[in-house]
Amino acid sequence: MLIVPEALIADLVSPEDAYTAVAATFAAMARGEAYNFPVVREALGEGRQYGFKSGLDRAGGMLGVKAGGYFPGNAGRGITNHQSTVYLFDPESGRPTAMVGGNLLTARRTAAASALSIDRLARKDARVLGIVGAGHQAGFQLRAAARVRDWERVIAWNLHPEMLPKLAAVAADLGLPFEAVGLERMMEAEAIITITSSPAASLMAAHVGPGTHLACMGTDTRGKQEVEVALVAKARLYTDEVAQAVSIGEAQHAVAAGLVAAGEIVPLGAVLTGADAGRRSEAEITLFDGTGVGLQDLAVAAVAVQRARERGLGVEVAV
Repeated sequence: MLIVPEALIADLVSPEDAYTAVAATFAAMARGEAYNFPVVREALGEGRQYGFKSGLDRAGGMLGVKAGGYFPGNAGRGITNHQSTVYLFDPESGRPTAMVGGNLLTARRTAAASALSIDRLARKDARVLGIVGAGHQAGFQLRAAARVRDWERVIAWNLHPEMLPKLAAVAADLGLPFEAVGLERMMEAEAIITITSSPAASLMAAHVGPGTHLACMGTDTRGKQEVEVALVAKARLYTDEVAQAVSIGEAQHAVAAGLVAAGEIVPLGAVLTGADAGRRSEAEITLFDGTGVGLQDLAVAAVAVQRARERGLGVEVAV
């Protein structure tokens, strides 16, 4: 088994690698060649969450699980609040083949999924990007979005505005004008990324104009909510996996309220394979419910393992 520690990941898996791997995974899911197992997630108290995401990709020959969660006290320890590790197994024998640091991989695959949805669903003339949230993941989201569109400016809101300067610095690094705004100003954005850990909706239908694409990336647990159900109900819905969207994703609340049926939600992979045409009009609001699936983690971890083996990196151990 090859151990690929967190410290090696940045040099092994680029944002472009993550984008390519996530796109291939979504397409394999849409073709029925890959599927995720049910998510296991537990609340540990004091805001801590721990769980497992796993799956099998027959096309890619990948079987594995990501173990990890959210530990809000970590910031005081000098480490990131999100902690995860990906384990890969031989799908034929079940023997472990790799253990891979999953923190940066999670950030990059999440941002890649958001960018993929923007690339395929946002209007081609979208030039103003809105971001709701300014935590650790927000910078990754902004950088990934900048790879698929030529934005003219970025507007952002965060519940704690003192966190916005870090996101402004990312925008400056990308050469993009940045402005902190109130939520009502999100009407100016043609694409909006929400990336919060909120238990209550902050973005309302009144904050979103016609033709906007939303990439809702923060809701991955029962009870979380970033946008109001009225906004979800009026949008054309896409997701990474329908089963997760209706149970732990942003769609869970609209489904529970009877405003949306699971059959109305389209896997983004169907757009990639051509089974779904995607955006139908310039005025349509599209929403990608990015719940984060285990197969994404396996795909980017597999890239890390392949590169590590090619370069003679990592630690090989007998199991």
